[in-house]
Amino acid sequence: MKTQTPQTIYLKDYRPPQFLIDTVDLHIDLAEEWTTVKAELNFRRNPASAENSKTLVLNGHKMELMAVILDNVELTQDQYQVDESQLTINDVPEKFVLSTEVRIQPQNNTELEGLYKSSKLFCTQCESEGFRKITYFLDRPDVMSLYSTTISADPQLYPVMLSNGNLLDSGKLTDGRHWVKWEDPFPKPAYLFALVAGDLLHIEDSFRTSSGREVKLQIYVEAENIEFCDHAMRSLKESMRWDEERFGREYDLDLFMIVAVNDFNMGAMENKGLNIFNSKLILASQETATDTDFYNIQGVVGHEYFHNWSGNRVTCRDWFQLSLKEGFTVFRDQEFSSDLNSRAVQRIADADRLRVHQFPEDAGPMSHPIRPDSYMEINNFYTMTVYEKGAEVV
Repeated sequence: MKTQTPQTIYLKDYRPPQFLIDTVDLHIDLAEEWTTVKAELNFRRNPASAENSKTLVLNGHKMELMAVILDNVELTQDQYQVDESQLTINDVPEKFVLSTEVRIQPQNNTELEGLYKSSKLFCTQCESEGFRKITYFLDRPDVMSLYSTTISADPQLYPVMLSNGNLLDSGKLTDGRHWVKWEDPFPKPAYLFALVAGDLLHIEDSFRTSSGREVKLQIYVEAENIEFCDHAMRSLKESMRWDEERFGREYDLDLFMIVAVNDFNMGAMENKGLNIFNSKLILASQETATDTDFYNIQGVVGHEYFHNWSGNRVTCRDWFQLSLKEGFTVFRDQEFSSDLNSRAVQRIADADRLRVHQFPEDAGPMSHPIRPDSYMEINNFYTMTVYEKGAEVV
């Protein structure tokens, strides 16, 4: 149990990171007892930083450090310091490659941040500061990197292994396990990293972009839910076409995936190329779903897809700017729903949501601006003010 008072973070204290990470190469071996994460990070000093320290401080939480290797030389324990929240390495050069190996236990991750196991699935939730529970990293949104991710696991338990970007390769290991390699060709902050592994089925469709590219679309679900995905797939294709026609934003990968998980701890998450949803925001049938259910699924699928440009490709400098991606994307999904349905009905619903939910927040002890000056726990700022009031300000 935590007994320390959390540190207050102030907007006025923002400083650019001293180092940048150009590329991230992850090897994640999923297992029932210990999951091993090997990370190779290519660092360079940030020319935008006025600080000139040779000390590298990485975020990390609840993991067992097995090895630290700097430019192919394994460091001894007296060459770095590690505590419950940081890995500190002194006297690093201007440009270097850092490799770490850690062990984690996703099945015991009850905070459901980082990599965790729910039922029989491995799943991630990295926004806002969950990636530091997977490996040591500069876990802040202004550090954007190119990621490649290799996942290995038991093929009987985890026949499907997904991550960001495009699938590059796959194969079998000598011990009977299998592996896949994913690569995301666009830089992204760590909070957009995603991994899902388990026994999943999927439906598939395609979308031809305005420039003529064919994009494969997949929605993955647990077996009992496979027949309830059609409306979500239609909503995804409507979102892609609308964003091209209204904002000129074309999807940029060859593959777009949605995973619906019964036990996902968030409503939905816009990880680059691999959106993860709670099943209630994807699954619908004419026999059991209401008109409102269909309407909400359309809006949330659109919201998470629209983040590809308003949040993913163009991201936040720091978490104080959260409303710039969330408020703006709420505005975009409201416009999407207005254009595809009734603009008058949508506007009345938006105003009513503000009156019923956001106005009391503004009038109560939790009142805060859409861009706060300080916070102690950033997860507490995913609020109606940041989202819904932010959409009105945008």
